[in-house]
Amino acid sequence: MPASKAVSPRGRDLRLDLFRGLANWAIFLDHIPNNSIAWLTTRNYGFSDAADIFVFISGYTAAFVYARRISAQGMLAGTALLMRRVWQLYVAHVLLFVFYAAAIGYVAQRYGHSHLLDEFNVAGLIEQPVATLTQGLMLKFKPLNLDVLPLYIVLMAGFPPLLIVMMRWPNAALAASISVYLSARLFGWNFSAYPSGDWYFNPFTWQLLFTLGAWAALG
Repeated sequence: MPASKAVSPRGRDLRLDLFRGLANWAIFLDHIPNNSIAWLTTRNYGFSDAADIFVFISGYTAAFVYARRISAQGMLAGTALLMRRVWQLYVAHVLLFVFYAAAIGYVAQRYGHSHLLDEFNVAGLIEQPVATLTQGLMLKFKPLNLDVLPLYIVLMAGFPPLLIVMMRWPNAALAASISVYLSARLFGWNFSAYPSGDWYFNPFTWQLLFTLGAWAALG
């Protein structure tokens, strides 16, 4: 049976929102030093942490929502809705990026803590503002701890063709995802970062976890 037949007709599943919200809170807690509450998060008791949970549930949710849209409204309409979501995520990232940089810059200047500019990786905005902002808009420049949302944007942007294939041939889509993962590990595929290095969360490898979530959602 095609996976599109297994798509649930139910409305929004609040359990997905709950656990994705808990994953976001865990990510936040895990980045606070000397925080005793962080000992309750999954990173201390297994092989994965909250970022893994977030990406898996995001893939599950994306398939859960947009497979129904494609089944009900057609491929083009469903894809357009998904890409609208990608645009919303991108705008949210840009606003967060600007607010983050402004907040760190203000604190560093107001209280004389210039080391914060380097610690939070926003010194480039002071030294080369035009180039750094441009690379930030292209998702190549990321201040400290602003890595998960760009990963999510890229995974969602590349999801429409995968979802369309997965709705008809779910195992073939999963096999293709595994092939991309293995190729990325073998040949070192990754996105370049600015001013140097690569993405901390490699989209070519993390897409497998996102795809596994989508594959599970389609039954």
